Amino acid sequence: MSVRSSCLVTKLSHYIALDDGHKAQLASLEKAERDYGEGTEVYQNGDTAKDLYVVKTGWLYSYTDLPDGRRQIVKIHHPGDIIGFPDVALKHMTTTLCAAEAVTLCPFPKSSLDVILRESPRLSALLLSIGLRDQVVFIDLLRAMGRMKAQERVAYMLLDLIARLRITNHKMTDTIRLPLTQSQIGDYLGLTNVYISRTLIKMEEDGLILRQGDRMQILREDELSDMTDFRDRYADMDTSWFPGH
Repeated sequence: MSVRSSCLVTKLSHYIALDDGHKAQLASLEKAERDYGEGTEVYQNGDTAKDLYVVKTGWLYSYTDLPDGRRQIVKIHHPGDIIGFPDVALKHMTTTLCAAEAVTLCPFPKSSLDVILRESPRLSALLLSIGLRDQVVFIDLLRAMGRMKAQERVAYMLLDLIARLRITNHKMTDTIRLPLTQSQIGDYLGLTNVYISRTLIKMEEDGLILRQGDRMQILREDELSDMTDFRDRYADMDTSWFPGH
């Protein structure tokens, strides 16, 4: 596993300088690779929580089933993400992980975190901070779903996605690849497929976005940010309290 091919190293390097020791520790988490086809469930709610997964390629989502049979997507995953942190303290997985497209994952037992926790306090602090920040992001999403109209929810999702993707792709401008169906977007935002379709058409007619296949161009990002009171939680992080090594 070369450093150049590691989205995880690229992502974490955005926040702190990684020395060769850090990179070697992270590379150990990406030694094994497994490919999964579109629609494959990598694990299910209730499975034993023994592994975490580094996303090397492709998009996935975590979801839970509601009592009435509907599905609620609670997290979208991109290359560079580590999947499974919320369940580290638990014995069983609390969500089902599904591949939105063909993906490559690097699974590793959660016991592998032991080396990082013992030997790299600075890297440990970064992983802890990312996990805690994701809780703040989840609160932001709950606020968006609970208080915003359909167009605002879709705009918020697009802004959140592009902010995340820019961490591992510094050349990204205003266009993202969105390999999610309208039904999946609806399950994420708590809207029906019909609402998502109408909203995307309206946003395109208003000159807010431009769609070309699975590509989504955000044309008036500042306006959408003002509309949703979006706050980028990914670009910066307070690392002033991190240990020195």
